[in-house]
Amino acid sequence: MIGIGGFHEANMLKRVSGAEGFTLVEVLMATVIGLLLMAAVYTGIIGGQQASTGIEQKIAVQEDVRAALDIMATEIAMASFNPLSATSIWVNPNACGGPPLNSAYKGIQAADPNNITIEMDTNQNGVIQQADPNEIISYSYDQGNQMITKNSNCQGALPFIGDFTGVPNVQKNVIVINSTLNPAIPVFRYFDSKGAEITAGQLPANIPQIRRIDITLVVQSVNPDMQGQVRTMVHSTSVIPRNHAIPGYF
Repeated sequence: MIGIGGFHEANMLKRVSGAEGFTLVEVLMATVIGLLLMAAVYTGIIGGQQASTGIEQKIAVQEDVRAALDIMATEIAMASFNPLSATSIWVNPNACGGPPLNSAYKGIQAADPNNITIEMDTNQNGVIQQADPNEIISYSYDQGNQMITKNSNCQGALPFIGDFTGVPNVQKNVIVINSTLNPAIPVFRYFDSKGAEITAGQLPANIPQIRRIDITLVVQSVNPDMQGQVRTMVHSTSVIPRNHAIPGYF
């Protein structure tokens, strides 16, 4: 016989021994589900990092190119600036002095699809000379090194945007790939007052007719993103060199 106390003890043992636990299959299923959830979270984090890296890279490229285009557009718009209407103001840009290549070209002394040289009287003293900063500026597309160079006042061509290999303390974000496309895209396009394009074959003879200049930079990011891809973008702007349209100034 089992007393009352023994009966309760036996009943408790029965309930404990009859309590249900997890089977091996259930434990394995829970583990698999947990691993799947962890994998999903990891994939989401990696995807977010890749997207963030891609966005940051795109922003860096855009900032570089837009800044370069803004500077180029601002300076090219000043071509032929001659507020004192001084005569014989234009000079040979290759020597920063002496007679111009052609006085009729005024402040656009050279123009072709990949190069432009402009002159302006920035300090408004009626003279264009090497001693006055930024009065003679050349932009050129260096196709071999995939960059745009800038030469100010005959100081020599320096990297402006693109491949800065060998330039100390300068980190490049993009290369300029206009020439690698088929067909190649000109960096500079020129238009007359009627909007008709002045072709390369019509230059430099038709430089006096230039009324609008389109600048186009096709660039590619230097560093690939986390997926191993590089980004290619096209940026362009139009410039109206208003001073170049004013008659006289020879």
